[in-house]
Amino acid sequence: MAMIEEYEFGRIVINGRVYTSDVVVHSGGVEEGWWRKEGHRVSLEDIEIIDRVNPEVVIFGKGAYGKVRVDQEVRTYFESKNVEVFEEDSYTAVRIFESFLKKGKKAVLAIHLTC
Repeated sequence: MAMIEEYEFGRIVINGRVYTSDVVVHSGGVEEGWWRKEGHRVSLEDIEIIDRVNPEVVIFGKGAYGKVRVDQEVRTYFESKNVEVFEEDSYTAVRIFESFLKKGKKAVLAIHLTC
């Protein structure tokens, strides 16, 4: 299980490993290098890696200062599959993700590590 030990601007520590680029985290592990077509925007093209996990909950960490935007189409897509969607600054997103894992939910955290 992916356990987040620390998050701070520009880095996240998961299971003892330091990541300095955006990641997608789920109970099965970490998907490195989560790139979006338009850096600070999440569109339908950017969620394949998230959708593949078949989550019950998706939490978008929008950066330390919340600069990332999640398109309404992304929310609509996940909600049509009865998937809860949260968009928060990355500090808050980590806490929400951990709380869902503790409840046994199949949660995914897609996190932007910087701005």
